[in-house]
Amino acid sequence: MLQAVISRYGGPDVFELRERADPKPGPDEVRIRVRAAGVNFADVLARLGVYPDAPGLPLVVGYEVAGTIDATGAGVTRLAAGDRVVALTRFGGYADTVTVPADLAFHAPAALADTELAALPVNYLTALVALHRMANVQAGETVLLHGAGGGVGTAAVQLARLRRAIVIGVASAGKHEALRAMGVTHLVAPGDDVRSAVLGITGGRGVDVALDPNGGRSFRDSYRLLAPLGRLVMFGASSVAPGETRRWLAVLHTLWTMPRFAPMSLINRNRGVFGLNLAHLWSERREIASAMESLLEDASSGRLAPVVARTFPLAAVAEAHRFLQQRQNIGKVVLTI
Repeated sequence: MLQAVISRYGGPDVFELRERADPKPGPDEVRIRVRAAGVNFADVLARLGVYPDAPGLPLVVGYEVAGTIDATGAGVTRLAAGDRVVALTRFGGYADTVTVPADLAFHAPAALADTELAALPVNYLTALVALHRMANVQAGETVLLHGAGGGVGTAAVQLARLRRAIVIGVASAGKHEALRAMGVTHLVAPGDDVRSAVLGITGGRGVDVALDPNGGRSFRDSYRLLAPLGRLVMFGASSVAPGETRRWLAVLHTLWTMPRFAPMSLINRNRGVFGLNLAHLWSERREIASAMESLLEDASSGRLAPVVARTFPLAAVAEAHRFLQQRQNIGKVVLTI
């Protein structure tokens, strides 16, 4: 098998392509010959050495793949060799072959290409849990999406629009036209006075739901923009990685400026705050399976359309990371094998 390995922390050029023996599926596992693998910002943080969930070096990152099963372990009955699937991986996805628990692999709809399938699991599960389960967004409510042009952002736009919510997207000006075509009602550039713009759009009321992957002071600002009964969902800390290499001052600044939510303030302001880390939901297999089946059904029927910003061959993984860190993407960055 071929893997993109991180042997030391640093910029995108730390990746090395290495060959190793093919893994054998254990009990209740399947082995997948990978055709496409999703790239996520968590992968960038792991490469920089600032992602606490990542295993030690040498490290292979990657949370999601699409491909074809070529072997199954003992006890697997739902899937078989030859099945085309999309799967969640707990690291290890940047490879041409992976083994995963069978209950984290799902039959792939024929209507979706491998690259589209690889764009689904992490981004759409994150957006679905945030909007549907935690925030329970309703028709007519206003949703503020930071990073609206990214992988989770474009997924959240689609899911919010399915529930007939009004979307305010924060994204660089170069992405506004594409986001407007996706149904984003109002757009704000990050360099603008986001608070004033959002209050102007909402007539001073604020938003019903805010999704924020930035971390640091942005969480505080999003919280202050909540209307009565508003819900903030925090699901990342991308501000710890403003450049290609690790910057401890940025990490410390992000952590230092994280808000402390006082219980009495939440009570008196009738607001809710949620934290979401999909990697820490690994044990909730029934929840993940139910959500994935729902997403795959919606994608197969055309109600959801995974947005692939750009694909890169596995050998160009460094360029894929650069592209993502420069925030050039509208939608998902995908590696192809």
